[in-house]
Amino acid sequence: MEYAPGISQLAGLLADPGRAAMLWALMDGSARPAGELALIAGLSASSTSGHLARLSEGGLLAVESRGRNRYYRLAAPEIGLAIEALATASLASQPPRMRAVPVSRTTPPALKQARTCYDHLAGELAVALFERMSQAGWLALSGTRVDLTGDGAQAVARLGIDLDATRRKRRQFACTCPDWSERKPHLGGALGAAMLDTFLERGWIEPTRASRALRITPHGQRELGKVAA
Repeated sequence: MEYAPGISQLAGLLADPGRAAMLWALMDGSARPAGELALIAGLSASSTSGHLARLSEGGLLAVESRGRNRYYRLAAPEIGLAIEALATASLASQPPRMRAVPVSRTTPPALKQARTCYDHLAGELAVALFERMSQAGWLALSGTRVDLTGDGAQAVARLGIDLDATRRKRRQFACTCPDWSERKPHLGGALGAAMLDTFLERGWIEPTRASRALRITPHGQRELGKVAA
């Protein structure tokens, strides 16, 4: 029977709670020593050493030496994306009452406020923007599908987004996307991607050295606060 190569191996590596906790702590793009990862996962030094060896041999972690110490980080950005996708899928499968409970306490701090989710904005900022746009009557919601109202189209166009070009994209125009750290939806689809591109171009947010983490600039703090306010 044919299957996608590596999926069962990856699933086996992620299935252990201790290994999952260590990988989750590295989602912000940081490199951490074994001792710190042991504390995060609540494991002994010997158990941690074995788990880190398996994750490294499995291609999920890269190791770098700093003097006498060894630091571990995610081996590639795609690994973080895969873990994030699993977190989103697990959120979607939970009962609605469980989705309302944020997991901010376990979210790497660098990813909590603002980050990329594939090609659109996620985190506290994205969830707040989605809520304000909905309350301002900019969005028309139908299940997971989203469209702009007349007022919303005018407001988004004033941000500098070419709506005709965005609608011509060969993908869904707009949709809700579950935010795994806030347990609430943010805006996805072509419109979500266009908004992220606009915020980056205007210098309201900027990338950081950490994978997918974004920093809100002082100018962005002022301007983003005005969106749908």
